Amino acid sequence: MSDAATHGHSAHPAGLAHQFETIEQQRDAGSLGMWAFLVTEILFFGGMFTAYIVYRSLYYPAFEIGSHLLEVKFGATNTAVLIFSSLTMAMSIHAAQTGKSKGTIITWLILTMILGATFLGLKLRFEWYHDYVEHIVPGAYFGFENRPEWGNLGGQVQMFMCFYFFMTGLHAIHMIIGLGLLTVLVIMTARDRFSSEYYAPLEISGLYWHFVDIVWIFLFPLLYLIGGRYMHH
Repeated sequence: MSDAATHGHSAHPAGLAHQFETIEQQRDAGSLGMWAFLVTEILFFGGMFTAYIVYRSLYYPAFEIGSHLLEVKFGATNTAVLIFSSLTMAMSIHAAQTGKSKGTIITWLILTMILGATFLGLKLRFEWYHDYVEHIVPGAYFGFENRPEWGNLGGQVQMFMCFYFFMTGLHAIHMIIGLGLLTVLVIMTARDRFSSEYYAPLEISGLYWHFVDIVWIFLFPLLYLIGGRYMHH
């Protein structure tokens, strides 16, 4: 019988749920659960990536045109923003592991939130809004008539933009969920819920945040960096 069972629940370390015997067992169970969830996310995004690659191979010229309607500079900037956000997320976990003050952990978490919000702000204000103004958002007002250089490829270009908005939109939803998780972590840190012995929620949430960042690292070249140069007027 374990020491925890011998001395009752009061012997359990802070943060240890009653169904676990040790912090290590609880951490392993939490990590396994998150990895199982991430596998389902890989299947989910993998289906979209597969469909995109199939249609890209079928309609490559139109997808190349569509790719060059996107603003590469903002896509590249957002890639850098998310890479730095993964760094700040890792630093928050490291701060908890090494017993740093809760102020240090909160600082790294808030920096991660700022970077995540920056990503969404750039996407919304400088990309999606620009696409709306330029009439390249799929729908009734998609700008076929203003793009004679597309020839008869307008419908296929619109298909590319459908993939673009669907894939980046779902990624943005995951980013918003991640910001919600970070908000909860800030509150938990402020309430002294974490220590060098117990920081599992930070670690598990970090896995999710890194996964969302990795998805974007695949989205960026697939959507923004197709083929050669297309000069649209």
